[in-house]
Amino acid sequence: MNLPTQAASALEAFQAVGSWEQRARMLMQWGERLPALADEDKVDANLVQGCESLVWLVGRLESDHWQFAASSDARMIRGLVALLLARVNGLSSAQLQVVDLPDWFNQLGLSRQLSPSRSNGLNAVLQRMRTLSQTQN
Repeated sequence: MNLPTQAASALEAFQAVGSWEQRARMLMQWGERLPALADEDKVDANLVQGCESLVWLVGRLESDHWQFAASSDARMIRGLVALLLARVNGLSSAQLQVVDLPDWFNQLGLSRQLSPSRSNGLNAVLQRMRTLSQTQN
């Protein structure tokens, strides 16, 4: 499966750095670059259930391709969510259903960063994306 452009550049960047510290720093930078969500989007209806941190998610379908935006109160989660968005933005609903989250973070060399609670939280975000994509088809 072809990666969206932003995902391909993320993969290239993360694979180019050798040390875990550099990857962690890059992860934080991705989180800082995540566009801010509008206050009106930070409502309970957009809160992802199943995350220990607060994560808000909104999505819209544009010409059969999904565009998601998200925000989190936790820096590390913001970075992980930014990388998840890079992986899924621009996908069709069908492509969204088959995204392999563990494989994606493994390719980025960030599996170590995925504690069980973070992994569960990211899975909850992906599930929410899939649910949104099924309800708006």
